Amino acid sequence: MSTESLTCAPTKDPRQVRAPDGRVLTIPPAWSCLPPGDAGLTRRVKAAGPSWTVVEKVGRKTFSKGVWAPGQNIEAAKAQLETERATPAYAKKRASDLKRRESEQAQYVEDFEGAVKKFLRFTPAWAALEASVAQKVTVHATPVGSGTVARTERIPLERRAESAVIAWMRHQTTAYDSMKVARVKGARREVRRALAEVSRAVLDLHRGRVAHPPVEGCPLCRA
Repeated sequence: MSTESLTCAPTKDPRQVRAPDGRVLTIPPAWSCLPPGDAGLTRRVKAAGPSWTVVEKVGRKTFSKGVWAPGQNIEAAKAQLETERATPAYAKKRASDLKRRESEQAQYVEDFEGAVKKFLRFTPAWAALEASVAQKVTVHATPVGSGTVARTERIPLERRAESAVIAWMRHQTTAYDSMKVARVKGARREVRRALAEVSRAVLDLHRGRVAHPPVEGCPLCRA
């Protein structure tokens, strides 16, 4: 059993996991758990031999609970990495990678904010509001690791921008956060869909399609 490399689910017993086929597996005595957080170390441990990756699914999201593997493999991989990471060449590469990632992030933030403004497309009279909303949505949605729709690459940038605006408005211009939604499958999705239509109607108030009410009567202007 311990010669397999599997992706498992956690159980109530910290020394047991559930295999994809439903089997409950007991962690071998000589194995240790490598916590998540160091992708380079995790890759080496997995490449060194058998391992059981523990992943917990909560709703649509998955969370790593670490990797179980022979303790000697984990210690050997740690020692090897510590030696490599102590070299000047590694430090130089890290600095170069960090600079590249910062540059890519800055460019993405700029591109995303531009896509948000393109989706908003307010009339000139509401240019200041457009810029403010675009900036607020971008600041909220684009940080690395935020887990927002802006960080996914599964959909085009334009759709990410649209979804991010609607999500931001759901929390800032509707009563969504204080709503009591029935614990019925699909109920929350329906509520979000209905609120999205409300948010789109509010956006149209600033696109010249319909008359805008007094500022104090507009939830977006107030937000």
